[in-house]
Amino acid sequence: MSGTNIAVVVAPELADTPATPKKKKKHGIPAKYILGAFVLGALFGYVFPSYGVAIKPVGDAFIKMIKMVVVPLIFSTLTVGIASTGDFKKVSRIGGKALIWFTFASTFALVLGLVLANVVKPGTGVELIQLAAPDSAGKAAPAFRSTTDLILAVIPTNIFEALSTANLLQIVFFSCFFGLAITAIGEKAQPVYRFMEGLAEIMFEITGYVMKVSPFGVFAFIAWTVGKYGLALVIPLGKLVLTLYLSVVIFVVLILGTACFFMRLNPFQVLRVIKEPLLIAITTCSSEAALPLLMEKLEKFGIPKHIVSFVLPTGYSFNLDGAALYKCMALMFIAQMYHIPMDLQTQLSMILFMVIVQKGSAGVPGMAFIGLSAGVVAFNLPMEGLFMIMGVDRILEMGRTGTNLAGNAIATFIVARWEKELPDDVIQAGYQKDYS
Repeated sequence: MSGTNIAVVVAPELADTPATPKKKKKHGIPAKYILGAFVLGALFGYVFPSYGVAIKPVGDAFIKMIKMVVVPLIFSTLTVGIASTGDFKKVSRIGGKALIWFTFASTFALVLGLVLANVVKPGTGVELIQLAAPDSAGKAAPAFRSTTDLILAVIPTNIFEALSTANLLQIVFFSCFFGLAITAIGEKAQPVYRFMEGLAEIMFEITGYVMKVSPFGVFAFIAWTVGKYGLALVIPLGKLVLTLYLSVVIFVVLILGTACFFMRLNPFQVLRVIKEPLLIAITTCSSEAALPLLMEKLEKFGIPKHIVSFVLPTGYSFNLDGAALYKCMALMFIAQMYHIPMDLQTQLSMILFMVIVQKGSAGVPGMAFIGLSAGVVAFNLPMEGLFMIMGVDRILEMGRTGTNLAGNAIATFIVARWEKELPDDVIQAGYQKDYS
């Protein structure tokens, strides 16, 4: 029995356990509460701006509570998902298919954002006091982050350091090896497997407690945003905001809609499944805040746990479609404001640079803006233009974060269908379930 594959021993028991879905069912918060908190927060911040700014710590507390569970949740669920798969070739196949889709979707998003920036030219017509732009403005700096550096950065030198710093990419890397090792050892590793399985359930339970206060966190974040920046903030940079949201619509219709069509998925039903985590992500500007609930909804729909727990955490590092739409567009916006020409070669270099630097970014507030800062430095653009965008970054981040989450949810559906682990009858049964 010592040579028995652990997946064979464990999987039937997991399938026969009725308690798991019952525990997870109570984690959801009705979408009407989240939407109501969004509307009330906006009104409160507009009518009482000073108080709206003052209650930001409530939102900060909500995000910190979510971050408290994200790292152990990803580590435990991904390890259990890999170990329960029990097949190295299958894990490699799932990961390969996920990476193919991630690369295609994020690259298309970068190109789409760049094309719209050239067509709409959101940075034109902006009146600025002309500053002395450096002679090298618009040219790539020599210190590119190489692909070799990226690959080496994925491998943790100390897993405890990766866990303490919430380095999701390194955690995903280690979790894959950890889960495969559990599978390879077999029966002797069952205690470790059971421990990780229990840890995942505990973290989901803690997440349930945290999600009960999510409307208060949403209310505080929106009240702070409106109270600090005001509703009229969009006007000076309205073209940039509208261009980004236009790119979001085009991306969703062309890429996500087309993917649903070929995979025979109803995009409106898929949206119904993910609406609650989507609202949380948009209002808090944090994909991490919605991760536990999104995992729960996709599993409840019928997507196998090992696919959900593998594709979603990996997508949070490799598939930030909303951020990809934004980054090249924002760099072009700054160049247009300062009348800095950007030739085709430079723009292609911009795409390559952003493809590299966005890998490994966690779905937390401000990560897209941090990546944009790297682009400003790399192409020697005036930093003052970056500071201007900061005024509306919160509004832009709502669209980016929502697209990130939707893209990763669709990617999970695609991989499950591609693996033939989400048959038509399961899909039809999933459409009939209540996700409120």
